[in-house]
Amino acid sequence: MKHFFDSNRGVFSAAILALAALLATAPAMANGPIGEHVNHLQSHLGDYTKDVEWFIGKVDAIVTTYDSKNSKAVKTDELIDHWEEVDFHAAIETNFVPLYAKIWQGIYGVKQSIDDKQPIAEVRKQQVTLEQALWQSLGAIKLAAQFQERGLLDAIKTTSSTPTTLTGALDEVKHELDRVMAKYAEKLADEAIKIVHDTYLNLFEGVEGALIEQDADLVVALEKDFNVTLPKAIEDGKSTEQVEQVVNDMKAKLNHAKDLLQAAKKEKKDVF
Repeated sequence: MKHFFDSNRGVFSAAILALAALLATAPAMANGPIGEHVNHLQSHLGDYTKDVEWFIGKVDAIVTTYDSKNSKAVKTDELIDHWEEVDFHAAIETNFVPLYAKIWQGIYGVKQSIDDKQPIAEVRKQQVTLEQALWQSLGAIKLAAQFQERGLLDAIKTTSSTPTTLTGALDEVKHELDRVMAKYAEKLADEAIKIVHDTYLNLFEGVEGALIEQDADLVVALEKDFNVTLPKAIEDGKSTEQVEQVVNDMKAKLNHAKDLLQAAKKEKKDVF
């Protein structure tokens, strides 16, 4: 597939140019294991391109196997595993969360179409959507690299950072989800989605490390909620009741996460 972004000619698509102002004000922080490469984007553009090409190849191999055999012959969870292997994952996550969410939506589009045993034409359609999101994201990183070289982007904090208390952070996440509902009820869908993305990046990611130790599947489920289920429900213009159902389901998971962290803290205290 031809790159969405033609770096050789220095020609930017209108869509990528429109990202410039947003990239200039993107959150300059990240929680969890983020490599220092995110502060040296220009030097790693070649690596990011290879990452995207490698990941697309892995996706195509899974889809092709599904086409030639059946859904039992593929493990769709590998789509997530492969995505989390590449450094490009951190580069787009720390610089442009909305596109990061689109990639996740594309991954789950392919995964669910295979899991639901959809016709190969539908799976390929989802594959194309994912590839478009990846190339668009690579274009955004190339643009971010130019901003970074000019000193227009703040350095990204690559060390792990969490709120004062993990359980307090989860309470704050639930509060932000209430804000999402308020904005959606006001018919301010774009603002609602921005709150979702900011809450994921600035709050929930700070809890992930500790929570993975207790229930990794719960973390994966919440990541999907933040990056796929809730944004898509808002983008699709679902009813307020339908969006609220997604939010309430997320809150139930967050309450469970809080219980797990409190139990782990108590167990650690009892040991010492």
